[in-house]
Amino acid sequence: MNFTSRLRNLFGLETKAINVVSPDDWADVFGAAPTASNICVTPKLAMTCSPWHAAVQAVGEAIGGLPVHVYRRTDDDGKDIANDHPVAKLFRDKVNDWTSASSFREQLTRDAMLFPGGGFARIVRVNGNEPFELHRINQEKTPVAVEANDYGEPVYKLAANGRIETIAFQDMFHLPSPSLNERGLVHEAREAIALALVMERHAARLFGNGARPSGLISLKNVTTPDALMKAKAAWQASNAGANSGGTAVLPADAAWQALTLTSVDAQFHELRSFAINEISRFTRVPPHMLGQLERAIQSNIEQQAQDFLSNCLMPWVSRWESEIRLKLLSTPDESGAVLAEFLLDNYARADLAARMEAYGKAITNRILNPNEVRALENRPPYDGGDTFENPNTSRGVAA
Repeated sequence: MNFTSRLRNLFGLETKAINVVSPDDWADVFGAAPTASNICVTPKLAMTCSPWHAAVQAVGEAIGGLPVHVYRRTDDDGKDIANDHPVAKLFRDKVNDWTSASSFREQLTRDAMLFPGGGFARIVRVNGNEPFELHRINQEKTPVAVEANDYGEPVYKLAANGRIETIAFQDMFHLPSPSLNERGLVHEAREAIALALVMERHAARLFGNGARPSGLISLKNVTTPDALMKAKAAWQASNAGANSGGTAVLPADAAWQALTLTSVDAQFHELRSFAINEISRFTRVPPHMLGQLERAIQSNIEQQAQDFLSNCLMPWVSRWESEIRLKLLSTPDESGAVLAEFLLDNYARADLAARMEAYGKAITNRILNPNEVRALENRPPYDGGDTFENPNTSRGVAA
């Protein structure tokens, strides 16, 4: 039974009965199949796994921090920024009275990485078809089922206020999950997440309870349980907790034997590193962004940062831009004439040398003039800065 069918049964769509989903039902609703580690991985549990949490936050925060610009195409195949467009206002300032545009993009991207169907937001329109607000749907409280009508067009069903509500395709902003099945990215990566969780819990128990002693004390002629318990209590009182690391004094009939690490103990760290790399493969977030720095050096970290932009963020940017174009810029008079793009310049902003080099090449090749570059750096224009010229030849063309 697929995700949609389980939602239909749970919501009662087959029998027209309405059942509200409780948190106890999440494992079934979100398709969280048991793993080989006997851990049922749900979206909520996955976020307690530190490398998975780091990956989700890395992508969500990056998308949330990228500005979105709306442009109108000009007659000469150029484009001008359309700051007065309703969609530009939505993604520049706030999507509703309680959610900023940046927070909305971050939240919806996280939803798409965690929940089976992706991230969902209701589109509120005014004046006929003009987008006015976007309301994110919290799927922990209101799961969304995606179905198709008789024409193959998706429709969205959700349980709200004790009833089933159907939302038309054009009124739901849907950021799809990158999963290849209906169960979501968490389900596909469940074994890697479960492995990381098992080792995290084992390490916490190991060090929290002192389950791995550094040595053994053997007592001669002490055989009764009561005598052993007293000896243990006396040792812990004088050498455990805040007193650990000091000099131990043993009675004449006691002997100390140190315990060394076995090969299995030595491989525990390697297994944890393997789990982080597995999560990196699923999310396409470079290992160094998940705290895996063993093989990271200055040169390859820079390359991994570029890989993060090219191989991880760009697919998410394409999903966002496609959905904005499909749902928010789809009126007949705007089709093809208005577009939305994420501004990726922020990724070069942190590297001053790389940014200045790129600006220099843009001016030399007459792609940008000096005043356009100054505007990008939030600096005022100067006289003569509107001329497109190569500084090496001083031959320019006025803007």
